[in-house]
Amino acid sequence: MNLLKALAAISSMTLLSRILGFVRDTLIARVFGAGMYTDAFFVAFKLPNLLRRLFAEGAFSQAFVPILAEYKQRQGHDATQNLVDHVATLLGLALAAVAVIGVLAAPALVYLSAPGFSGEPEKFDVTVQLLRLTFPYIFFISLVSLAGGILNTYSKFSVPAFTPVLLNLAFIGCALWLAPHMNPPVLALAIAVLLGGLLQLAFQVPFLLRIKMLPRPRFSWGDEGVWRILKLMGPAAFGVSISQISLLINTIFASFLVTGSVSWLYYADRLMEFPTGMLGVALGTILLPSLAKHHADNSRDEYSALLDWGLRLTLLLALPAAVALAMLAVPLIASLFFHGEFSAHDVWMTRDALVAYSIGLLGLILVKVLAPGFYASQNIKTPVKIALFTLAITQLMNVVFVLGLDLAHAGLALAIGLGACANAGLLYYKLRRHGIYQPLPGWGLFLLKVLAAIAAMGAVLWFSAGPDAAWLKTSLPVRWLHLAGTVIAGVAAYFGALAALGFRPRHFVRRAA
Repeated sequence: MNLLKALAAISSMTLLSRILGFVRDTLIARVFGAGMYTDAFFVAFKLPNLLRRLFAEGAFSQAFVPILAEYKQRQGHDATQNLVDHVATLLGLALAAVAVIGVLAAPALVYLSAPGFSGEPEKFDVTVQLLRLTFPYIFFISLVSLAGGILNTYSKFSVPAFTPVLLNLAFIGCALWLAPHMNPPVLALAIAVLLGGLLQLAFQVPFLLRIKMLPRPRFSWGDEGVWRILKLMGPAAFGVSISQISLLINTIFASFLVTGSVSWLYYADRLMEFPTGMLGVALGTILLPSLAKHHADNSRDEYSALLDWGLRLTLLLALPAAVALAMLAVPLIASLFFHGEFSAHDVWMTRDALVAYSIGLLGLILVKVLAPGFYASQNIKTPVKIALFTLAITQLMNVVFVLGLDLAHAGLALAIGLGACANAGLLYYKLRRHGIYQPLPGWGLFLLKVLAAIAAMGAVLWFSAGPDAAWLKTSLPVRWLHLAGTVIAGVAAYFGALAALGFRPRHFVRRAA
């Protein structure tokens, strides 16, 4: 499989999911507004969603995929099928138990996650009811992650990349057609979560059958591969939780700032999710299975060369994305959010956060590419130690930027970005020091050409976008047309300059291991 085509496929699916996510958020706001019921739903969905991030998409996939790739490369189909069967059975039993406990303990969980709701009995009761409907989502979505890990290992990248689209479609469908028949209507959103999890799992089953890897209910405590995965999951779960702790601390900092700070950071982060998801997550997804296969084959040169390919592609795409986000901050925010209750002041404040985030965009994406260099070799302790150090310096920067330099919410965004850059730098240093990665020749000339193309793009964006203040004085359709024209001109300038400097798509073609 051509990894460049796989990257394009995953990125396009991620873009579709992000667009539908915006549609979903807009529709929820329009249908349900912002009040007691939406507060209750967001709290009810938060806990299973957090568990999904910690275990299903984080710790589990990082521990499972390298072991699965090793079995596939070294032990053949039967041993791989046995591993999948045993892991799926153990995971399914554990998830079923967690789902039952979550449903039974819903009142206690709501009290712990939203203690302020206890003073409003109706709000508390609705939240408990919604949590009991949404909590089984962790069962389905974790099995979806298992299926996605298997499919990615077999180079079926498009299927797991498309799967999240189904959750957004479930939200949109239930909000439009089911909500009018529910009492209260917000119950439709909880049903959408459950339906979305089921749809995502059902969608992947035929593709697992096609590669003859559909798990069968079988369990063995003595399976060596299962125990290896469990041992790796411990530090992996700890590493993933560090980033969640960092986000939680940032939210606490923001809660002490002026009203609106949390929202400004949220809207800026939503825009940052486009490049981080389309580039960082997509690259990490396609790199991990191939790196794991090279590790299983003891192909050190191929392992290093694949990391080099990933780093070059990251700089080629992430650097211009960071520059464009900073330069087009106001056009993007004004075109997407500047209507209704979202004021001009909100635009400028969100702009500050987005520009601060963009400074660290390259670091945020590089981490997604460099970390698999350790995960694929089943070394999870090193990136976890680096993540701990990153957490400490990020919070130190929060104190300096917010309390010392009075950068307010933009200081929080800047701390996250610079922390990610430090994380990426330390990962790179350790990869070089351990002899895992050796840069291939030609990096100096490559960087000069990329910077020249970015300069050409920047000049076009500067003249095409015009003054930021002008974007607040035009109608929404005019803003959309202007933004589309500016983006197209910038993209054409950048890739046109790259073509003039000798870059061709075939130079970045690479086969999966």
